[in-house]
Amino acid sequence: MTSASELTDHTGYWMRMVSNAVSHEFARKVSGEDVTVAEWSFMRALYDCEPTPPSVLAERMGMTKGAISKLGERLVAKGLVERAESQQDKRAHSLSLTTAGRAKIPILAALADANDAEFFGVLTKEEHEMLDRILRILAERRELKATPVD
Repeated sequence: MTSASELTDHTGYWMRMVSNAVSHEFARKVSGEDVTVAEWSFMRALYDCEPTPPSVLAERMGMTKGAISKLGERLVAKGLVERAESQQDKRAHSLSLTTAGRAKIPILAALADANDAEFFGVLTKEEHEMLDRILRILAERRELKATPVD
């Protein structure tokens, strides 16, 4: 029988364990505000630069236009995002946050901040900074650009 490495021998195993724990707790928190993590990411992307055509948002978030359309439809139905037709091209439109959507951003950001504080609060300041630095280096060197939404 050939030997096989243990699951716990892999950095990816530990990253997935931590990521799952952080993500699941955050998903639980934002569900209390009637949004998903993907919807929060979408809304946050609109917060600083609206109104935005879906194609631009898809590019910025590293998502397909289809995924952006589905998220946009869900958020329009919830009254958090609105769609406006282009005056120049009636086939084109842009997306922006409604007043209710804009008001929800600071609430969701506070939940994200609290989730990070709760989870990463067991690290020293130096450890947390080192972890952030390493993860950013990995993302940059691997050219990871897609906004994590799952």
